[in-house]
Amino acid sequence: MRRTVEVQLADLANGRVLVVEDDEELRSILVAYLRRAGFSVEAVADGFAALEAATLSPPDVVLLDRMIPGVDGVEICRRLRTTSNAPILLLTAMGQPHERIDGLEAGADDYVVKPVAPREIVLRVIRLLQRTAHQGAGESPITLGRFRLTPAMRVIQSDGVDLELTVREFELFAFLLRHPDRVHSREEIAGGAWGWEAGDTSAVAVNIRRLRLKVEADASRPVVIRSVWGHGYLLDSEGTR
Repeated sequence: MRRTVEVQLADLANGRVLVVEDDEELRSILVAYLRRAGFSVEAVADGFAALEAATLSPPDVVLLDRMIPGVDGVEICRRLRTTSNAPILLLTAMGQPHERIDGLEAGADDYVVKPVAPREIVLRVIRLLQRTAHQGAGESPITLGRFRLTPAMRVIQSDGVDLELTVREFELFAFLLRHPDRVHSREEIAGGAWGWEAGDTSAVAVNIRRLRLKVEADASRPVVIRSVWGHGYLLDSEGTR
């Protein structure tokens, strides 16, 4: 079973961050900034050490360099996603969209293109934890066909069985369940689900593809989350039955 991240706002300072970065100078800087913000930080320099650390002491957030010795960042994402839904923030020096998409498809929740600003990294980590802890608190459950969204518990069920979703997948599907039978552009989904005011909306398409593998009987012929060519995506209430 996946480990669900449950972080209260008052507990952010006790959040555990695993930093995986082979550049010693950058690793030291990130660790210093995160510890100064109050986080408990473990830092490793290669993929094998990252997998071992994540197993021995499951983190609340993983800060992961894409290009590291041993097991690369994309493969680490895939392996972590079999045991954890902790947010993964990918650090990448690769500027091409298809190279960043590899990480998102493997399960990363967000990415930052190097060179990075340490203060931005800290703020992104805080934001990921805050959204994980508090989005939907106080909101009533929503049932649509075989799906049931319980926002306060950050759970979406299909026929009574919990779906194993990453942070981004959960937020995207929750947004669609709240607004069914309406066409949403990528920009609207990124803003409504994740609070993005601007950025690379290819992450929407990537997470839609990943979601379809989990909610559709046949992901190649989706009936729950349909594409509306040239406009965006629509959650079809008829398809949820």
